[in-house]
Amino acid sequence: MFVRKSLKWAVFALMTTALLLTACTMGATPAPTVDVNAINTAAVATAMGQLSAQFTQTALAAPSPTLMSTNTAVSLPTASGALPTTSGALPTISINITPIAGFTQVVGSPAAPAGPTASLGDSCNNSVYEGDVTIPDGAVLKPGEDFIKTWAVRNTGTCTWDDGYTLAFIGGDQALDPVDVDLSDESDFVAAGAAVNLSVPLTAPLTPGKYQGTWRMQSDSGNYFGTPLTVIIEVRN
Repeated sequence: MFVRKSLKWAVFALMTTALLLTACTMGATPAPTVDVNAINTAAVATAMGQLSAQFTQTALAAPSPTLMSTNTAVSLPTASGALPTTSGALPTISINITPIAGFTQVVGSPAAPAGPTASLGDSCNNSVYEGDVTIPDGAVLKPGEDFIKTWAVRNTGTCTWDDGYTLAFIGGDQALDPVDVDLSDESDFVAAGAAVNLSVPLTAPLTPGKYQGTWRMQSDSGNYFGTPLTVIIEVRN
C-alpha cells in the first residue's frame, strides 16, 4: 500500500512538472524572426554615411584655391642700373660708291673741286677739270692781296667755245670780287677736244678767314655745262 501511494505521488509530481514546463513555454515571448535583407540594407547605409563624412572632412581640410582678379595690376620688374657704355672709338664705316656717269661725287668737304673725270653737259657742250695751275685750294693769302686763279680745263664736247661763251661766277663769297670772263676774243676760242687754261682775277678779302667761290662754263645760249671750278683760300695777317 505504501508502494502504491509512492507511485501515485511520483506520477503526480511528474505531471505537475510537465504542466509547469508547458505553462512556462506557452507564456514566454517567441524568438524574433531575423530579416537578412534588412540587415544588409542597414550595413550599406552605415557604410555610405561613413564615406560621406570622410569626404566632407577631406574637402574641409584641403586649401581653397585663390582666384586672381583679371583686373589686378601686376608690377613688372624694372631694369636697374645704368645702360652699358661702349668704350673706345666708334668703328669707321667705309662705303664704296660707284660713280654715276656725268656726275661728280664728292665725299667730305663740299668745297673740294670736282674730279678730273667728271663731266656735266651734252654732246655739244661739255668740259672737264684737269687741275689747278695757280692758287691751289687752301692757299694762304694776305688781306687785300690781288691774285689770279687759273684752272686747266678741256673741251670734251663737239662744239667750239667761241664768241658768246663765258666762264661765269655761279656762287661763293662776294668779298673775293668775283668776275665773269667772256671768250669774246678769237684767241680765246677753244676747239672741241682742246685743252685750255681759264683764269679769273680776284682779290683776297681784308678780314682774315676762309673764302671760296665757284665758276662754270656757260654757252652762248645761256646754258651752264661742264665741271664746276672752285677757288678756296685762307686770309691771314
